[in-house]
Amino acid sequence: MNTFSRTLELSYDGVDVEAVADSPLAPQSIAETGLPEEAIVELLLKVLYVQGARQGESVASTVRLPFPLIDDLLLTLQQRKMVEVRGTQGHGRSGYVFDLTSEGRARAREALAVSSYVGPAPVPLPVFRDWIGRQSVRKHRVPPDRIRSGFDDLVLAGEVLDALGPAVNHGRSLFLYGHPGNGKTAIAERIARLMGGALYMPFAVDIDGEIMVVYDPVHHRIVEESEEDDPTAVIKRAVAYDERFVRIHRPTVFVGGDLTMPQLDLQYDPVAKLYQAPFQVKASGGVLIIDDFGRQLVGPTELLNRWIVPLEKEVDFLSLHTGIKFPVPFDTLLVFATNLDPNDLVDEAFLRRINYKVQIGSPGRAEWEEIFRGVCEERSIEFDRTALDPIYKKYYDRYGIWPRGCHPRDIMDHLEAHAQYEGYEARMTSEALDRSCRSYFLVMNPDALDKKSNVGRVAT
Repeated sequence: MNTFSRTLELSYDGVDVEAVADSPLAPQSIAETGLPEEAIVELLLKVLYVQGARQGESVASTVRLPFPLIDDLLLTLQQRKMVEVRGTQGHGRSGYVFDLTSEGRARAREALAVSSYVGPAPVPLPVFRDWIGRQSVRKHRVPPDRIRSGFDDLVLAGEVLDALGPAVNHGRSLFLYGHPGNGKTAIAERIARLMGGALYMPFAVDIDGEIMVVYDPVHHRIVEESEEDDPTAVIKRAVAYDERFVRIHRPTVFVGGDLTMPQLDLQYDPVAKLYQAPFQVKASGGVLIIDDFGRQLVGPTELLNRWIVPLEKEVDFLSLHTGIKFPVPFDTLLVFATNLDPNDLVDEAFLRRINYKVQIGSPGRAEWEEIFRGVCEERSIEFDRTALDPIYKKYYDRYGIWPRGCHPRDIMDHLEAHAQYEGYEARMTSEALDRSCRSYFLVMNPDALDKKSNVGRVAT
């Protein structure tokens, strides 16, 4: 089955161009779909049952297969008295309006009882594995200048950037740790954006007759034609590609403290009788971020145990509700972010399996001021460094509060909210900053505050 790269000689604007189609090519026969003929027949019957009478081209659009390919099947269904033609709204059979007969409705109900999936025809599991391998995140490269520009809105120590670059390009696993409020989540989000590029993801995958839905509009963003940055894209669009795949930006899947172990395996819907792919499959070719690691409903050791084999073998194993296991690619940059002490979460053996460990420290005085400057620039508020001296001495030196990267943003939020409430233009003054700090920091009976105990806490 040749559904992938072919060298093509095309002519565009009178210029002969030789290009390699890096998209899965449209199947030209039932055999090239990799699916049993009866599986496609049942899908056509279900489409007509759920959607009602439809033009041939509309049916083809729903199942994402070329009309000439399904036309032979529709003709066979007509001969079997399951489908009839109700009229025509265009030229040729693609304009015929097809509908189910009573016998066809009965057969469609039987098919829906097995699986209620109605949508793009699935691709076989081996094709999914092959295509993810071709687009592997391990093969994606982000040059140093792009790494630096990707974090230029954050104030980060040079050694942090030096560590993040290789971690992103390694494309396997990264552990971000440090005190809360210093930008671990922001760094993880920017890593996802830095990956860039696009890939082809199937809408659904066929596993021996079972359907696993992969495409998820919550996590997958379709590449619009206006966003296409590939200079040969116009040529490649001239080649019919397999529309059972959708072209998406490299995915970013973000999960937090509500993550549970069952969510890392297939999610079976007993009513629809189909499966939703787990997070790590939806993140194939992209980034999977486990935020607030250590605060999940499942213990960190149990969670990391789940990743041992995938991290080392780059293959994950999923289970159907029948107990049958099957392999899928584990092709994602796995990012853990935590504000807990890693040594309290897992032992050395687990940490060894995570390729890169990067500590995100608290900013010093100079970095803290630089973050303030950037926040003011973003909000078109004039920056006044001298206005920071009194609040730093009062809240950080006197009360022993540790600076955090989030403080400037949060304090300025308070400052702007107060200005809006009072009806005046927000300005960076010592008085305004002090008022913001009083409502932001949790400082009870400050005169009796014990600096050494560092009991000054951020009220967040």
